[in-house]
Amino acid sequence: MTDRVLELLRNRPDLAELAAFPFNFDVGRAYHVEEVHLASGASLEPIAGDDTGGTYFLCGGTAVLHASSEGDAVLLADSVTEALEMLVRLPWWCENLSAELDEKSLLAEVRAADEEAREEFAPELDVQRAALLDGLGLPDRPLTELLALSESAARRTDPDHVLLNSDELCAYRLAESYRTPLRDVVLAPGRQALERMRSGDLDARRKAAEDPVLRAGVLRAARDDRRDGDLPLLRFLLRRENDERTEWYQERWLAAMLVALHAQDEDVPLLRSATQGQVTDSAEALQWARQQDAAEESSFTWIELAHRQGRVEHARVALIRLLDDTGPDAHRLRELSRALERIGDHAQAARAQFDLLSLQDTAWDRAVEAHVLARLERRKGDLAAAGRALERARAAVGLDGGRTDGTVTEWHRRGLGRLITEQHLELTLAAIEAGDSELAHTTMAHGRLLLNTIAKQSAKALSRLSTRAKWAVAGLRPPGA
Repeated sequence: MTDRVLELLRNRPDLAELAAFPFNFDVGRAYHVEEVHLASGASLEPIAGDDTGGTYFLCGGTAVLHASSEGDAVLLADSVTEALEMLVRLPWWCENLSAELDEKSLLAEVRAADEEAREEFAPELDVQRAALLDGLGLPDRPLTELLALSESAARRTDPDHVLLNSDELCAYRLAESYRTPLRDVVLAPGRQALERMRSGDLDARRKAAEDPVLRAGVLRAARDDRRDGDLPLLRFLLRRENDERTEWYQERWLAAMLVALHAQDEDVPLLRSATQGQVTDSAEALQWARQQDAAEESSFTWIELAHRQGRVEHARVALIRLLDDTGPDAHRLRELSRALERIGDHAQAARAQFDLLSLQDTAWDRAVEAHVLARLERRKGDLAAAGRALERARAAVGLDGGRTDGTVTEWHRRGLGRLITEQHLELTLAAIEAGDSELAHTTMAHGRLLLNTIAKQSAKALSRLSTRAKWAVAGLRPPGA
């Protein structure tokens, strides 16, 4: 359903004219300078523009996002009504507004800025504002409340209203003052549980014992806020980690570190078990713990914990912003590519992987990263790009006459041959499903050659997949038919 205020502006030229000038919300300029979309996948509709090339968008049918032509974007309000109220009563020329000001001070700042606006470009400002407020039926709430709503909206830009350039997939910037550190977001449940456990809450203790994700947050909260009386609690957490032996060994080591820092002889047997024999006495335990404690937590620690907590959008946005800030760093790009693939964002993973591939110095590494890129491009739905990535993989190993080096002399006898072949077969099936018979025939032709080239054991392991691909291609019309 269309917002009431937006409907009025679209159907009342007199009100639309007032909104456009002097308040810079022009429904006649409802387009942006480039193609964009929300990282969350929610709907996005341009509804107005400003005179600097910026655009107001309706997100998910209700909230209003403002994007500048310079690459910044911030959530403005939860509705068009709130957005217009802010733009009319706290207009763009008011530059000295702060949430620290009371109602009287805010009113004085607006009046002073209005006086300058009347002198410079809007002599009829008072009449225009009154007519627009009345015509749109906007409420007359306190300025402090309006400013608080504006600040609250801005702080909720991440993670659900992050704007991406649709071609390059880079995120629009958001001021640091409006961004809540991911560390604080994911530690909040652990901090709450830790406080309850410290107070003797048995239910909180039981939940932490049963939930490894909550326990991970509790342990990191305990590292963040250390107290002398925590040792019995830390022992309890370490025993749970040591007994369960989940894939997240980092928590077991963290719990061991926190216990070892107390350097108690009675903890040595438990620490020896938890550290797989690295700790054998209390003095050694303390030295080991201090070395572990000196290492800083990686950004990926909080991203992975967010993902485990089900905060997929928080994890996605953190990874995208990290990727935007990453230069030619192969290790970081590989981490980002794999992490983005794990959360299912194959488009962003492919972006990281493409940059990673360009940094590879050896033919082996180019082939390895090219086959990964092919997988990501296929999974994001760009089959042509997947085909180009496989061309690069074949060239790296010398199949298409590409320049190789001594690193790939035995590629076909090793796991790399199987991986590259597998991606050809998978792309063949994807192309058939998409109705691209030409790509399917071309890719399968390379796939057949690869099946005859790689080690027999690898070809046998792919027999079921290769049979499916061969039969599927056999059912297609011949090329050019």
